[in-house]
Amino acid sequence: MTGDPRLPGVARVDELLTERLATALTAKDDNYRPRTEHLEPDGRPLFTNRLILETSPYLLQHAHNPVNWFAWGAEAFDRARAENKPVLLSVGYSTCHWCHVMERESFEDLEIARFINEHFIPIKVDREERPDVDDIYMRAVQMLTGRGGWPMTVALTPDREPFFGGTYFPPRDGARGARLGFLSILEELSERYAQDRESVIADARSLSSHIRASSAPARPGSVPGPRTLALAARQLAPRFDSRFGGFGGAPKFPQPSMLAFLARYHRRTGDPHAKRMVVATLEGMARGGMYDQVGGGFHRYSTDARWLVPHFEKMLYDNAQLAVAYLEGYQLTGDDEMARVAREILDHVAREMTDPRGGFYSATDADSDNPEGHSEEGWFFTWTPAEIGQVLDAASAQLVRTYYGVTEGGNFEGRNIFHVQRPTADVARDLGLAPGELRARLDSARQQLWLARATRPAPLRDDKIITAWNGLMISAFARGAFVLKNPGYARRAAEAARFVLSHVSDDNGRLLRVHAGGSGRHQAVLDDYAFMIGALLDLHEATSELPWLEQAKALQALQDRLFADQEHGGYFMTASDGEQLMVRDRPSWDGALPSGNSVSAMNLVRLAALTEDETYRERAERLFSTFAQGLSEAPSGANALLCALDYYLDRPIEIVLVRPDAQSADALLAPLRLAFVPNRALTVVLESELAEQARTVPWLEGKVAVAGMTTAYVCESGRCELPTSDPAVFARQLATVRSPMTPPPLGP
Repeated sequence: MTGDPRLPGVARVDELLTERLATALTAKDDNYRPRTEHLEPDGRPLFTNRLILETSPYLLQHAHNPVNWFAWGAEAFDRARAENKPVLLSVGYSTCHWCHVMERESFEDLEIARFINEHFIPIKVDREERPDVDDIYMRAVQMLTGRGGWPMTVALTPDREPFFGGTYFPPRDGARGARLGFLSILEELSERYAQDRESVIADARSLSSHIRASSAPARPGSVPGPRTLALAARQLAPRFDSRFGGFGGAPKFPQPSMLAFLARYHRRTGDPHAKRMVVATLEGMARGGMYDQVGGGFHRYSTDARWLVPHFEKMLYDNAQLAVAYLEGYQLTGDDEMARVAREILDHVAREMTDPRGGFYSATDADSDNPEGHSEEGWFFTWTPAEIGQVLDAASAQLVRTYYGVTEGGNFEGRNIFHVQRPTADVARDLGLAPGELRARLDSARQQLWLARATRPAPLRDDKIITAWNGLMISAFARGAFVLKNPGYARRAAEAARFVLSHVSDDNGRLLRVHAGGSGRHQAVLDDYAFMIGALLDLHEATSELPWLEQAKALQALQDRLFADQEHGGYFMTASDGEQLMVRDRPSWDGALPSGNSVSAMNLVRLAALTEDETYRERAERLFSTFAQGLSEAPSGANALLCALDYYLDRPIEIVLVRPDAQSADALLAPLRLAFVPNRALTVVLESELAEQARTVPWLEGKVAVAGMTTAYVCESGRCELPTSDPAVFARQLATVRSPMTPPPLGP
């Protein structure tokens, strides 16, 4: 195998490649720090592999491993075929804690690296850049082991078919209690491939056949009705943790799509238990250590059922969806604490996760350096009483220790994860303070602690800009701008949208997947189009600016051309002219992210409501029909799709505020900001612009500002309530549930 001549186990030297690698390393700026323990005395890396030519932060983390890594592509598989070797595929992402552990234990180990280089063609994939590749081989791992996760380790034939898979492996026999370590597993795989290749290939073909079969479309059915929504709610209710909120036990993940569905179910049915599940979960998460009580924003998930001890990475997609969840929680309850959490999430992202040009960064790491210079999970976010006392005066330090449950022994490896043990009002009463005064004092202390924390070595930030995740965060800022009456959030959303449309797209206006290292790359997948279309619709609703709606329609046309399954309905994950992988999947189940088809269904019904173009509604109906069987059998696995179905079945209301040019709409906007009315089409329009906007939004025609006053119209399929300029009357119109459901109650 050719590569850097110093890589262990590399037999041949490609002088041209060696020169390219050296040039790429030299081109790195002064801030570049090789992530490896193998260094020359002057700090230069001892080893450099092909990943130095990539832009992905995750791949660059591995650019100085002694493993002779390839990026995903034909070169690696051609080499595997030419050298009669299996492929070792390793998939992860830059802020994955156990990916870092496996890197330190195995990929930095010279003996293991030598064996890999001599017997395999090793490929590294950033799952966030190539979700299509990750999806296929994760399915293989789940079929082989019954579970999945990252780092993902898969052995492939040169024809890209998997024959072995798993997740994290300790380096050697006995490490972390494992019977077989990674080196022994590699030795067994290599020996089997060399001595029993026909059997290996037969197993790989059989597994690949099962993967293809799992992607075959089900027989379409009728568009599901309200009974499917009720069935989903009944499936979710027994999983609810009534003590701490959330669903299931440890580890416990945020479930934004689930909360969104239950909130909508409560609105349609009035079921108090549906609301209780939403509110208790939002409150539990916000009080726990999974929420960064000092800096704002949520960590990835809780390792326990109490929301106390998280894995400390922060993902953009979690925080985008949770900001929306807390905005809806605020509308559902009127609780200012919900608004506070949403505001703190958005402010955290604006402050720490935003590129100067407008896009949003992907994530921050779980690990950071402690004072001894050793990488340690969570050290950046945790505190001792002494550290608090060094920052705050005695009274403020005691207040923080009381409110956030700080003890001398700590709750995480001798340190403290801040968490709120009791409601603010209860603590304020015990301290003899008004709740507002307690909150003001806490906010002042938190600001001082945040400034002190900022002097610590910060966790690694993954600064690639992913189109789909930016779409989610643009939606969050746009919706935050509207609900919280913050025009700065709308500007932030618009800047990010312009960045994506300008810099993460090609010359033909097609979206790309990521922007990293100064340029956009990789074909966009379905999620990128669907999430950006949703973002543009939210921007249109927040600003009433017509170009955002026009851009959403243009992207939807592109999505229909490139991704639509014309035969069966719905959308494929990859474009029709994309790389031909083992399968071309049509995702429908919602996990940490909603599926592209779920979001597309919502986009289509919203576009139909805004434009009165029945083509959009027909495509949505076909999509619901395509996935009807799965929705009927296990509806709670597709909660975002259920939200779109709820919109479709509810028949959205059309809300128009017509404003004379010289008047404000604030009085009528106030009840609208606080109303939980998710199934709607909304625009606020100047009277002088009515004619122009009505060409795109036909139901604006005939609306006028009555008696020269800002006037609200609430309509359904063209039938309107009496126009009003009275905020109280408007609030009552908004509160009316026009398509109620009366299923049996969920709770006791």
